[in-house]
Formats: sequence, C-alpha cells, structure tokens
Amino acid sequence: MKALLITLCFAVTGFCQVKTEVPSVEPAAKAVTVEMIKIHGTALEGNLEGNAVDRDAIVYLPPSYSSNKKKRYPVVYALHGYSIGAEQWSKEIHTPQVIEGAFAKGAQEMIVVLPDSKTVHNGSMYSSSVTTGDFEQYVARDVVQYIDAHYRTIPKRSSRGLVGHSMGGYGASRIGMKHSDVFGSLYIMSPCCMAARSGGPSNPAMDKALEEVKAPADSAKLNFGQRAQLATAAAWSPNPKNPPLYLDLPSKDGVPQQSVLNRWAANAPLVFVHQYIGNLRQYRAIAIDVGDQDGLRAGAKELHEILNTYGIANFFEIYSGTHTSAVAVRFQNFVMPFFNKHLCAGAGCQ
Repeated sequence: MKALLITLCFAVTGFCQVKTEVPSVEPAAKAVTVEMIKIHGTALEGNLEGNAVDRDAIVYLPPSYSSNKKKRYPVVYALHGYSIGAEQWSKEIHTPQVIEGAFAKGAQEMIVVLPDSKTVHNGSMYSSSVTTGDFEQYVARDVVQYIDAHYRTIPKRSSRGLVGHSMGGYGASRIGMKHSDVFGSLYIMSPCCMAARSGGPSNPAMDKALEEVKAPADSAKLNFGQRAQLATAAAWSPNPKNPPLYLDLPSKDGVPQQSVLNRWAANAPLVFVHQYIGNLRQYRAIAIDVGDQDGLRAGAKELHEILNTYGIANFFEIYSGTHTSAVAVRFQNFVMPFFNKHLCAGAGCQ
C-alpha cells in the first residue's frame, strides 16, 4: 500500500490547491452569468453511502447568452479534484475571471459547467460503484442531458469538451475513454491515480483506524490519507454485503488483500486504456499537461506515450510548476483556447 499512499500524498497539494497563481484581469473582459443549479442524478439513485442524488453544479453562461436568444453554444464540462467540490474549485481556478479573460483574449463563447462529485468520503473518483453511486454515468449522461435540456447548447459530441484536474484529471481520462460518443475533445490536467497499485507493505496504523470506522459519517474524523483510502475503496472495491461502509479495504489485519488490489488495478487508466483505443481515435483533439514539480507527472507522461504508440495525436506539455501553482493560468490560457480551437460552433456540427 506504500505506492498508493505516495500517490495520494503527491496529490494532496492538488486537492487542497492553496497556492495558485492568478492571471491578470483582462481590462476588456465582459461579465458572464453565473447560475447555481441542482442536477438530479438518476445514476446515483439507491447508492449505499447515502450521497446526495440532487447535486450542485455551477453554470457559466457567456456574455451574449441573454441578448442573442437564437444562438446556441458549445459546452465545456470541468471536473474538480478530491476533497473539494465544484464551489471550492471555482474559487481555486478563479472563475468566472479566467473564463471572462479567455473570452476577452479571443476564445469563442462557450458554456462552462462545473458539476459536483464530493461524497461522504470526500470524492467519487468519477467511478461506477453501487456504494458511492455511478458518478461516471452521472457526468456522462445525467449532467449532459440536463444541460442540453435546459440551456441553448449545440447538442453534439463535437461541441462538447471534457476537462478535469487531479482526481478530475482521472475522471476526464476514465470518462473520456469510455464515452467518446458524448464528448468530442478532451483535456487532462495533472491526472491522479493512473497506474495500478502494488501490494507493498501494509500500514498497521491506517488499517486499525479504518477498521474502527462504524458509520460513513465517522469518515470526517479521519486524516486526509485515511479518508482518501475509504473514498478509493468505496469507488473501486464496493461490497453491498459488507455494511456499514459497503466496501472492501486493500489490506486487513496488516495483510494486503490481492483480490481487492486486482479490482483497484482494473480501474487504473494506464491498465484499461488499451481497451479503448478505438474510442480515443474518435476525438477531434486530446491534450495532457502536468507541472515539472508534480509527483503525478510520470503517469501523465506514460499516458501520452501510450497514445503515441497507437498513433493517436495528442498535445502533451510538462510546464514549469507544481501540481497546483498554474491551474488557474492554465485554465484561462491553455484549456479555454484548446476548446476554442477544437469545439464545433457552426451549423454543420456532427
């Protein structure tokens, strides 16, 4: 389990995101409209943790949305990291400023949506689990269908972009690989949790702390690493016959549980990417970026190299920065221009 803990520790700074550079305010920027909404998750109904089924989301409508009633817009769906929800991530990437700034610098107007996937253990991993609820389908189906039904979108895959950072980068990888019928362009920022976990030595103190949890709400008393371990187990090794948490842990009584680790490995994008090469070939464009001081850079680079092996064009950059230092700047100056270039906005979108 040492490898898992190292990965989570590298990602902690990303999840907390306390040191983020803020791009300068663009003087010609026009205001976007911010709407705080609820989206019902059919895919989340009946989840064993009792996670909310009607979930918060933030929608940013471009400056011309209210005045040009006939215009329809591409949509970017942006996924937050572990331990934070959509509202906190909006503060950390400095929306709406970065969206307004991108428009002022020449990006076409788009709708930007931040769905929320925070759970009782602080994160869904954007995975499919009876314990947490099926957040993969929630994002790819429920959220997209709601936005198309309630806003003037261009309801075509070529006009939908998916981006995420850290746990959200994992989510963008996972959802992007499996749902190329929904999204047309993909941007993966500093993705966590890409590689399969090794068994390694157990952590007796963690094992004891987790075994003492008697109810999901007790998770709030745990430290970051312990809580992240529960979130991962709830997402990747659910067990409806193992109350009260309805999950299987990767070690028990100090002994790694290989059957559980195998289930975790099955959820590693670097393991299952080879099954979705056909889907990945359908994207108009794919981008991956990561900081040169980010402990998650190896996984991002390996994904890039796998795509290259299969001849799948992808933009890859290791930029100067930590896991979090440039996320707001990257969103304004790289993510939004990427979708400006690759999302279809015309009448002929397919």
